[in-house]
Amino acid sequence: MDFAFDPTQTEIAEVTAGVLDRSADLADAARWQVLVDSGLLGLALPEAYGGDGLGLAEAGTVLVEVGRRALATPVLTTLALGALPLARSGTRVQQEAYLSRVVKDGLVLTAALHEPSTPFPSRPRTRARADGDRLVVSGTKVAVPYLDRADRVLVPVSVDGGGTGVLIVDPLSAGVEVCAVPASGSVPHHRLALTDVSVPAADLLGGQADGTVVTDLYRVALVAAALTADGLLAGALALTTRHVATRQQFGRPLATLPVVAQQIADVYVASRVLHLLAWSACWQVTTGRPAGPDTDPAVAAYWIGEHLRPALATCHHLHGGLGLDSRYPLHRFSAAAADLARFVGGPDDGLDRLGDHLFGRREG
Repeated sequence: MDFAFDPTQTEIAEVTAGVLDRSADLADAARWQVLVDSGLLGLALPEAYGGDGLGLAEAGTVLVEVGRRALATPVLTTLALGALPLARSGTRVQQEAYLSRVVKDGLVLTAALHEPSTPFPSRPRTRARADGDRLVVSGTKVAVPYLDRADRVLVPVSVDGGGTGVLIVDPLSAGVEVCAVPASGSVPHHRLALTDVSVPAADLLGGQADGTVVTDLYRVALVAAALTADGLLAGALALTTRHVATRQQFGRPLATLPVVAQQIADVYVASRVLHLLAWSACWQVTTGRPAGPDTDPAVAAYWIGEHLRPALATCHHLHGGLGLDSRYPLHRFSAAAADLARFVGGPDDGLDRLGDHLFGRREG
């Protein structure tokens, strides 16, 4: 497969890089407003709501550039955990309620993908029961990014009487408890506790509880994480390559030492594999191919969980003492890598998902 950018994607990458570089020194809120004003949030959203009607690959191009700079910004959560699922699965009423506000006002959206000890549950312990024209929800979600800034959170639930679906929940609703939890980097994470939260039945994403919307939400989230990780590791590799090429040791650049060359080559190989997996997963989801034994998003998630942080550790090692300085930008990359590894559920969960696809779901 040839995953080289087409002219449109190349232009998007250049514009995104320029916007992010010009706003790098701004406060988080100011940087977010610059991104909103640039129109980058609407690339993959329907034209009817102010977007450009492009696709996941174009939104992914933006995510790669965000990852390449290890910037803390709710782009991934708003697009991959909110706007894109709404665009792909939402009813017209749901899309009208939120998508134009994302494009024009920078509305922040997120999703609660994990339950305690269970990343991406196919049968969530969070349950919703019917009560007239409303659904009453109870359960606990963990590691929800940017929940403190989100206008709405997408919550996968098991619906009593049949299936699983995704509810659009207002974090300010009665019965919702939001608690900040520790995170590796500067992206805020929260615990979400729902106790008899009443949600209109019309806020069931797509009006479906057959499991398809939950599956698609998870797949889009994994693809977005892989694309962000692709940019993240590429950025850390570029930073490390520049350092070893200019740092003198024993009267010669570090890069000329065989042991250094071997280690930087290992990081390069990890980066190229992650790039291939990320864009292959994006292609699989974009073309509508069903999840199966060859599911690329699950493979990409495993690679992030297993290899991303060790590759960043090698970058730190090659920087020597400079790599331990919190004022040096490499620490942002490591913190973001830790957050992404947790976001995808870690390597063990990735292997479990692949095993489920290959050999059937486990009992119990």
